[in-house]
Formats: sequence, structure tokens, C-alpha cells
Amino acid sequence: MFCRYFCFFSLCLFLPIQRCSLGHVSNLQSSDTTSLPGFENLTMGYNKYLRPYFGGQPVQIAMSLDIASISSISESDMDYTATIYLQQRWTDPRLVFHGNKSFSLDARLVELLWVPDTYIVESKRSFLHDVTVGNRLIRLFSNGTILYALRITTTVACNMDLSKYPMDTQTCRLQLESWGYDENDVVFTWLKGNDSVHGLEKLQLSQYTVERYYTLVSKSQQETGSYPRLILQFELRRNVLYFILETYVPSTLLVMLSWVSFWITLDSVPARTCIGVTTVLSMTTLMIGSRSSLSKTNCFIKAIDVYLGICFSFIFGALVEYAMAHYSSSQKCAAKAPQEQPANELTKEMEEVNISNILNSSITSYKQKISFTSIEISSDNVNCSDLTMKTHEKIKCVLRNKMHRIIGYFTIQNPSNVDHYSKLLFPLFFMLVNVFYWAYYLYF
Repeated sequence: MFCRYFCFFSLCLFLPIQRCSLGHVSNLQSSDTTSLPGFENLTMGYNKYLRPYFGGQPVQIAMSLDIASISSISESDMDYTATIYLQQRWTDPRLVFHGNKSFSLDARLVELLWVPDTYIVESKRSFLHDVTVGNRLIRLFSNGTILYALRITTTVACNMDLSKYPMDTQTCRLQLESWGYDENDVVFTWLKGNDSVHGLEKLQLSQYTVERYYTLVSKSQQETGSYPRLILQFELRRNVLYFILETYVPSTLLVMLSWVSFWITLDSVPARTCIGVTTVLSMTTLMIGSRSSLSKTNCFIKAIDVYLGICFSFIFGALVEYAMAHYSSSQKCAAKAPQEQPANELTKEMEEVNISNILNSSITSYKQKISFTSIEISSDNVNCSDLTMKTHEKIKCVLRNKMHRIIGYFTIQNPSNVDHYSKLLFPLFFMLVNVFYWAYYLYF
């Protein structure tokens, strides 16, 4: 009986305390609820599927960009990969609250808000960073302005003109456009014009230097309507110093090495042939290596291809020059051999035969020389004005004489002079071609 009274008394004391604590908790929750800006709007009457000012004026969306990095620029794929911070600002009157403060909300609240459907035009691959959480920022201001920031890595196509590679300047674009809302629903603007883009002037790229950049506001006309578009256009100038050290200087030295053969005598066949063949093969390897970094399907005739072609032509020309000079020299030696051989035989016979044999052999050789001379003169200077000749025979005779003159004009009389002229003509002509080459590709 005593136990029953004790339990009843304890229960009466505990209930008021419990009632007070529950009332305190409910008061705290209600105070937290009212202090959270926009909470009532988010839970009551807010529709995230409808844009601000739905059915009225378009939403003004101001954007700014921070370029964190441009990791790679591919000439073979004609694209570039960049990591950007995209900030978007707009005003939603449904989220106005009292006060002058701004609040940074959890990024997961994005699922409860209306956000623009901005996408990157000509993007091949893109992803939003999510380490350790999704790299998104939501900041709410008292006047209903929302700041929405994203960290994105994207690979964007960039059409390149490689005709002046590696002395080229490429113009690439980063374009932002609304996917579903046309210009009657949203209007895109840059927050501060060209000052809306940051980070490009501080970038350190491996092969390029950012020359300049500027922002544009445009529209994209599609079948479904006219959509707002923002354009960031920047120019990249390639650093040519690497290619000068890697390609231009070695190819020039190979051309100069091929000229060493001009100072070697024509009789040194192994030495001159070795220099010519070695320089040709080295130049071929250099040409193949210069194209290995670019796509095999690339049909551009680039500036570096033109220069390597010029160097290969000079090296091959030096090898052909020796072939011509050596052939002419061998032909001249072969022509002198029959004239020296009778004289040698004559000295041997003088020791063995008598005077009568010497006189007979001398008379015979003298007659042969006269007959050969008369035949050569008659063959070179045929009289085509003979009245007894027919018309077609006269035409043939004239053409034959012209051909003999042309062949005689191009016949090398002294093969040793070929090397003498080549020592001067090859360097001069190569310097002249270089002047035209660098002037054209650097200033035109």
C-alpha cells in the first residue's frame, strides 16, 4: 500500500517537469525555424520547377569565370581541357528575407531551388568535382539574390589552323548557353564585362602564351527558339623556341654537313657517298619525328613541313651533284683512254720492231685521226641547205643540229668546276630561301 502512494507521488512530480521540457524544445524549434532565412518560402509556396518571375519578365543571370588551369591543348584532337569556376547570380523574389546578412547554405539544398540550365557548348567531356563533397556553393542574400558557384573540368573543341605550325596563333572559345530556356525566359550577361574573367593572365602553359582574351554576348538561333549565349574568346601564341632547338637547328646543321662533300675530291667515292647517304637518312628520321606528335590523318601542310622539305631538297641535291660530277669525270677519263693507249703501244713496239713498222703504224694512226675528225665535223655540222634534200629530211636535220647544240650546252666540260660552283651557289641559295621563308611565316 505504501509503495502505491510513493509511485503516485513521484509521477505527479515528474509530469510538470517533463511538460516544461517539451514546451522548451518546441519553442527552440520554432525559433530556429523562423530565424532560418527563406525556410518558410522553401517549404510553403515555393515551386522549384518554375523560374523566378514565371509568366513575366525574363530572369537576368550574370556570370563570371575563374580559369584555374588549362591542362592540355591537343593539336591531333583539336581540343583543350580546362578547369573553371563558374559563378552565376540571379534574383529570386520568393527568397527575400529581412536583414542585411548573407548565408552560405549546404550544397545539397540546390535540389530544393530553381537553378539555370546552363551548359558548355562544344564540350566533349565534362564533370563536376565531388571530393570530398560536390564542389558547389549556394549563397543567399537578403534581397533574394542567389550566388551559385560550380567547379567544372571540361574538354572543349577548338578548331585550329595549323598551316603556320609551329609559328601559329590559335583562337579558342568557351561558350555558355541556356539549354531549355530561350531569351524570353532568361537573359545571360557578363557580370563586369572583360573583368568577369580571371586567371587567364596568370596561366603558365607548356607550349603557349595567352596573348589576349575578351568576352562577347551573343544569341544562338535554333529551331526551338533563340537562346542566350556568352562567349569567352582567347588567343594562344605557340612558343617557337622549343621547335627551333628541336627541329630547325638540327635540320640546318644537316644541310651544312652535306656541303662538306664539296671540299672532298671526286676520287674519294666512299667518303662523299657516306656523307650524302648519312645526311639523307638523318633528315628522313627528323621529318618522321616532327610529325609523330600530330595526327596521321592531319592533311595540313605546315610551316615546319615546308622547312624540312627545303632542307631535304638541299641535302638530296648535294648527293645528286656528286653523282653528276663523278659521272662526267668518269666519261672524260674514258674518252682520254683510247688516245693514250695507242701512244703506249707505240712505245712498246718501238723497242721490238724496225723503223718501217714505226712509219707504217704512224701513217695508219694519222689517217684514222683524220677520218674520225672529218666524221665528227660532218655529224655536228650537217649542211641542211642542200637543195637535193627533201622537206622532212631538212626538218630532221635542223632538229638534230638543235639537239646537238642543247646537249653540248649542258655537257660538263670540266667536272672539277662543279664542286667549285657548288661551294658558292648552295649556301647562297639556301640563305635566300631562308629569308623568304621566315619573312613569310612571321609577318604574313
